[in-house]
Amino acid sequence: MEWGENSGKNPSLEWGKSSGKNPSLEWGESHGKATIIFEVRDTGAGIAEAEMPKLFEAFVQTETGNNSQEGTGLGLPISRKFVNLMGGDITVNSQVGIGTTFRFDIQVDIVSKEDIETQEHPRHVIALKPNQPRYKILIVDDRPTNRLLLIKLLQPLGFELKEAENGKQAIEIWDEWQPNLIWMDMRMPVMDGYEATQIIKGTIKGNATAIIALTASVLEEEKSIILSAGCDDFVRKPFRESIIFETMKKHLGVEYIYAEETPAKTTSELPNLTVEDLQVMPSEWLEKLYDAAKALDDDSILELIGQIPVEKSLLAEKLINLVNDFQFKTIRQLIESFRR
Repeated sequence: MEWGENSGKNPSLEWGKSSGKNPSLEWGESHGKATIIFEVRDTGAGIAEAEMPKLFEAFVQTETGNNSQEGTGLGLPISRKFVNLMGGDITVNSQVGIGTTFRFDIQVDIVSKEDIETQEHPRHVIALKPNQPRYKILIVDDRPTNRLLLIKLLQPLGFELKEAENGKQAIEIWDEWQPNLIWMDMRMPVMDGYEATQIIKGTIKGNATAIIALTASVLEEEKSIILSAGCDDFVRKPFRESIIFETMKKHLGVEYIYAEETPAKTTSELPNLTVEDLQVMPSEWLEKLYDAAKALDDDSILELIGQIPVEKSLLAEKLINLVNDFQFKTIRQLIESFRR
């Protein structure tokens, strides 16, 4: 696994062996336990020695961080806490003008293949069962491509859909249209999903509408905040279509017709992404995909995947698998191979 260039800092994380030179990931095992040591290196501005003591303090940023005008000063404290919870710690070495290396280790248990439970592949929804209400679904997200992902997923099944680009619009449409369910992005301009949800759920008729939060957060604390705002459930981005359908079934009682079950292809059984796969897409789309892969921007890549025509669904599936496996370098190199 490798992380590529990002914001001119070129961070990288590579897999290596403990016996090799300058390993970026080391692995040692003993008595059913293992220690994995990771290194994350960049070629950015570096951190001054005088700033090292406050590097892991919450809401404190170095001079480099202040100059970039990005972030809140929480990333490293949270990262250290997670590593601590897994029995390890983070250390840092840095030279101004040269770059920084973060190193951390975690303790893991060694398991055999027999101990790993294989998840059943979800069934593919192809239609709604007859004699059901015509469900009204409101999709709220400030990014048009994010809305398009859900529209392309739900519209072919016969759901009645409307969309809004912020919480204020969502409230207006909800009040007039009374949807059965709202897919609510939580972070938007004008009015975010938290405030919109509180306003809707603060009314008697609002309790008849299920509100499902869409969030990129992986923190359990965020889940509690979302539910306390009034959301009935939440789904993390990037989502799988099976999760969308199961969540709607849970809250609306929707019944589906599924495709005939066939042995599912695992990620390893899918054919590899090829140059020929990518060349069917427009050059402008490929340039955007290249830039997103270079910046490690999985959200933008997933938005671009949402623009792939339905008849090229295998291409979308291959790209999604690469994104889920953090194989941004593979995407970048394939595009580079025919740009030369």
